Amino acid sequence: MKKMNQMREIINIVLNERRNKMKNLFHIIMLTVICSTISMAQNQHATENGTYSDTISINNLAAENNSEAIVPSYKFSISTTYLSFDNFGKEETNVHMYEFHIGYRITPNDKIGIKVATWKLFGPMGIQLWDPLFLKESEWYPGRIRESGIGITYQRLLWKSLFAQIEILPLWKTYLDKNNTKIDDGFKLYTSYHIGYHISFFENRLFIEPQIHCNYWPVNSRGPQGFEEKERKWNNYFLFEPNLFIGFNY
Repeated sequence: MKKMNQMREIINIVLNERRNKMKNLFHIIMLTVICSTISMAQNQHATENGTYSDTISINNLAAENNSEAIVPSYKFSISTTYLSFDNFGKEETNVHMYEFHIGYRITPNDKIGIKVATWKLFGPMGIQLWDPLFLKESEWYPGRIRESGIGITYQRLLWKSLFAQIEILPLWKTYLDKNNTKIDDGFKLYTSYHIGYHISFFENRLFIEPQIHCNYWPVNSRGPQGFEEKERKWNNYFLFEPNLFIGFNY
């Protein structure tokens, strides 16, 4: 009986390590896809049009000269990250993340928006992708932290479809024990800084935005002791997160 239990433990350890390696590989692939997409998009624009044109809007583009900014046909947009569709797999590492953006274009180069997001953390956010302890069970909380909030976003078109974006998201934190019972509350001010590329389809009705961002939370209230023991070991930032947003204009 003891041998059977030991064998099961060994199998579980091996499976967990393989899952972690697959997740790390997935993030690396995402980063590669983002960089490749941006590079191909730039090459495509250079081939199709040797002069400057505003490629963020394909529908009804007209200008008296190529350097002149053009107001896009659609003012509003709704988008979400691919992570909103990634809530499957092992429950222990499922963050149940959902994030949605409603944007409004105030000028040809500037867009403001509202961001709504929620997730359920099983470990500190400050563990970097390349750290050996990333996704390791030894760093997990003695429960979960659900964080939910509504924030604001600002996107600036830098060159053709290359953009920079900043997001500010106040988060209400709910601490949960291993039985999913609430034990405490808290607050976090979460910010992120993005560089990405806007790619339109179907006369600018649909779009994708491959991007890389760095996340920083300057305000993070203290929680129960077990959670703080894990949290204080790590920094209050996360660098170079690859991401892909999918949305439509209207």
